[in-house]
Amino acid sequence: MLLGRVTELNYLNNCYDREGSQILIVYGQKHIGKTALVKEFMKDRPHYYYLARACSEREQTYQWGRQMAHDGYVVDKFPTFHDIFAKISHRINGKKVIVIDEFQNIVKASDSFMRELVAFVHSQWNKDDVMVLLCSSSIGWIENSMITRIGEAAYELSGLLKIKEMSFADIVERFPNFRIEECVEAYAILGGIPGLWNQFDDRLTIQQNICRNILDPDSLLFEEGERILTEQLREPAVYNTIMASIAAGNHKLNDLYLHTEFSRAKISVYLKNLIELELVEKVFSYDTAGKENVQKGIYRISHPFVDFYYTYMYPHMSDLQILSVGEFYNHYIMRGFRHYVSGYFKQICRQHLAMLNERHRLPVLLEDIGEWIGKAGSLDIVSQDEEGHTLIGLCNWEKPMTYEDYENLLLYARKAKINPDYVYMYTAFRFDEKLNLEAKIKTNLKLVQISDL
Repeated sequence: MLLGRVTELNYLNNCYDREGSQILIVYGQKHIGKTALVKEFMKDRPHYYYLARACSEREQTYQWGRQMAHDGYVVDKFPTFHDIFAKISHRINGKKVIVIDEFQNIVKASDSFMRELVAFVHSQWNKDDVMVLLCSSSIGWIENSMITRIGEAAYELSGLLKIKEMSFADIVERFPNFRIEECVEAYAILGGIPGLWNQFDDRLTIQQNICRNILDPDSLLFEEGERILTEQLREPAVYNTIMASIAAGNHKLNDLYLHTEFSRAKISVYLKNLIELELVEKVFSYDTAGKENVQKGIYRISHPFVDFYYTYMYPHMSDLQILSVGEFYNHYIMRGFRHYVSGYFKQICRQHLAMLNERHRLPVLLEDIGEWIGKAGSLDIVSQDEEGHTLIGLCNWEKPMTYEDYENLLLYARKAKINPDYVYMYTAFRFDEKLNLEAKIKTNLKLVQISDL
């Protein structure tokens, strides 16, 4: 079974088992595992797969025709889409699965493709049914431009399946030889993107993986951070400037304006594009009464590997060429890496709390789990149930957790005008004696160590 994709596979299986033909959109960011999912789904079913190129319509049909000829089909040198679908239909018996990967490359260059596809699907009625999977790694185009581009063909779509990032629990399963701390560090670099996980080896340390598989100019990931950005966006100079500025600590629109000297209107437009591609997020604090103490308009890089690239590699490209990978790691990464990881540790803790909530292992059934970013101190975890019972949390990756941390957490809660019913504190180290004693006295205080994740 494909790791961590049971829900997605069940969805596709259920669609396949329905009577009639379907056209489904399957999409998600690059490296998210769409192709692996589709391969698992196609297994033991009659199927045909084509990966669309970014080219003209004529070149597309030529390349598709070449592939079909290689597979034993008799086709013209430049077949029409109608001919292609008809040949596939006649060759494969039973309910067939037709996968057209990166289909946006065809739609952008052809006005007839979707019309011919819909006509083909309709022609299969009362015959062998067909399930067409149109796959794409262009999230922004799917969510913002596709419907306008395909017009009335949108009414023929049976569903959209967005492939989301995998969880920290999945990366722990994927790398059994890593210690739990190393899994946290791997997640902070690679996120929940399984295509990137394939470049790491859990027989090596995290440092060795970074040096060999990211910092080495001959490694597959050396330029991947910028490639993820530039493959879908024009004007890389502008986007590089904005991303580097965010990575350097400029998280507000005014800070970005002062650093880049681009107009605020221009920055806003480019940030919108980055958000649509899920490379940047605008952080919204959990809604509380303490609005006067909250920070607003905070932007973060939301793609972990892109964040790593613009934090450590992009600003130091010259030394990355001159120094050995070991020297570069020691000089630029080693000292601040624990602080870098701490932001992602908070995400992992929220995932853990969400998992407990889903399994009804919390004292209340929480709704959305978020954070509150104050002007002087923050709440790493904030959530409520339907009746207003509130749970807050603190996540500490960098040092042991103390009773003073607990007092500060309650202080920040007062600034947010929250009266917490439950407090959860996560640490990668240990809790001091006074805090452990407090947790024994107060039943609403829960201390969680990293080994519990």
